Amino acid sequence: MLIDGFIIYQKYKKGFHKIKFHKTFTFYPNSSCIFSTYLKQKPMIRFLLVIAVALTVSCNSAQNATSKTKMTPVDYANTITAENLKTHLYTFAGDEMEGRGTGENGNNKAAEYLRNMYMDGGIAAPIEENNYYQNIPSEYFNDATKGKPSQNVVAFIKGSEKPEEIIVISAHYDHLGTRDGKIYNGADDDGSGTISILEVAKAFQKAANEGNGPKRSILILHVTGEELGLYGSKYYTENPLFPLRNTIVNLNVDMIGRIGSEKKGNDNYIYLIGSDKLSQGLHDLSENVNKKYTNLELDYKYNDDDDPNRFYYRSDHYNFAKNDIPVIFYFNGTHADYHKETDTPEKIEYELMAKRAQLIFLTAWEIANQEERITADKL
Repeated sequence: MLIDGFIIYQKYKKGFHKIKFHKTFTFYPNSSCIFSTYLKQKPMIRFLLVIAVALTVSCNSAQNATSKTKMTPVDYANTITAENLKTHLYTFAGDEMEGRGTGENGNNKAAEYLRNMYMDGGIAAPIEENNYYQNIPSEYFNDATKGKPSQNVVAFIKGSEKPEEIIVISAHYDHLGTRDGKIYNGADDDGSGTISILEVAKAFQKAANEGNGPKRSILILHVTGEELGLYGSKYYTENPLFPLRNTIVNLNVDMIGRIGSEKKGNDNYIYLIGSDKLSQGLHDLSENVNKKYTNLELDYKYNDDDDPNRFYYRSDHYNFAKNDIPVIFYFNGTHADYHKETDTPEKIEYELMAKRAQLIFLTAWEIANQEERITADKL
């Protein structure tokens, strides 16, 4: 580009073009250009040159300031949006997935969907490159799948300082399949948890890509066979990809997309189960993160040892708790569409689901980055 004797020369990988016919040039660090001109020019040309150089320095300063701005945990949490959750869930809990019955074609389609999302997002498989499946043989299911195998789906964000310490974030991606010609979509149970931890993984990966990754490792675990009897999580804890002694916490997400029957009119709550069963440190951290960031009502009704529903024993976190690993189970409670063909994506409260997923991300962030390791301090 030539403007009245003011020439911009592009910077090349191996340096700058040598300018033999100019008497002098000025190089501005971090600039992509050399501004070169004759010293002896008309006053107006010199004036225009000064303005151009000033603008360049100002631009560079602004760029440097921007590049040095470090995103906060809240910034990463805010990448988990209602819009993204909705887009994924309408596919994941759509009729094409055929209710995601364990071992069935729809369940395999759902596993492939998750695998592709992780591959496309540059999120690694934990053990072998591009192998996101932990295969479970058919005989493990005790004929519950009519001789069909299934698979857990796993993804991994490696910790930057303590990679051997693992935080498992889990959700079951199976549901009830089809019955009497009706598709049980399972949008809330547990499409909501599945898609939420997918978005949590993407937020952690974004942080890692920008040099702000978690100090401890994050294992995303989508388990199969939950509806048949917690088979996928049982298989994982019996065949862990990483030693259970280094698995410090399990955050389990099962139904966080709706408002439960007992909470009608309340769009700012989540039930927590198990947070204080094994670790007071985990419970206190969870409370503090919520107070600092999300201010959801944390309801512990179903955490009661005498809860007749026995929800503590009915989702995948329990197989970790049995192995003395501290857990939190995130849950919205049951509703009229629970385990019915009417549990469909249009009934999900996406803004509330996003806020709950952000709480889970921020809790995992704090566990991953605090100096002290969470322990089962109540054993």
